[in-house]
Amino acid sequence: MEVLSLAHLVFFVPAAILVAATPGANNMLSLVNGIRSGAGATVLSLSGRMAAFLLLLLGVSLGLGTLFETSALLFSAVKWAGVAYLGWMGVAMIRRGSLGLAQAGAVGARSAGRMARHEFLVAITNPKAVLLFTAFLPQFVLPGAAFAGQLWALGLIYLAIEFSVASLYAATGARMGRVVTSPRRETWMARTSGAVLLAMAGLLATARRGS
Repeated sequence: MEVLSLAHLVFFVPAAILVAATPGANNMLSLVNGIRSGAGATVLSLSGRMAAFLLLLLGVSLGLGTLFETSALLFSAVKWAGVAYLGWMGVAMIRRGSLGLAQAGAVGARSAGRMARHEFLVAITNPKAVLLFTAFLPQFVLPGAAFAGQLWALGLIYLAIEFSVASLYAATGARMGRVVTSPRRETWMARTSGAVLLAMAGLLATARRGS
């Protein structure tokens, strides 16, 4: 029996695109990183988000998703860790008032690595990202075939969509960054970016199980 059919994908892919394109903590982080460091390094940093999502997918396929859905303590711990991390990044950017554009020409693997760690930590501590794998993907698993096989197939397709959409956010951020041509504009953009991260922290704080 085939794991996925064309008719199955016709329903799943549009829904996955809508979910991936929704502005959220990781997408806003990619936008901010694109402004600060350009599209190339930001796209490389998406490896952190993909690694986190693969871990979440593995956990759900092993049955750990049920624990997350039923444990209010675990959900709260993950949520508030994510809120604290996003809040810390937002406050730091506002206080610094700089995007580091003077060093943009020297952006390399190390900068991409730091951003990848940020992407990983934001993704792994975002309960909405966890709910993506515990609630959204299982809705498209059809009876009559192995659950894990279908879940992995759907999950890998979603990861490809997520990467493509996140790359567009990075490219958009890079275009925005190119209009920053003075220290005053850079300070304004840095503080705006920090405010966006704080707003994402606030939204994350309102997340509830099953939302």
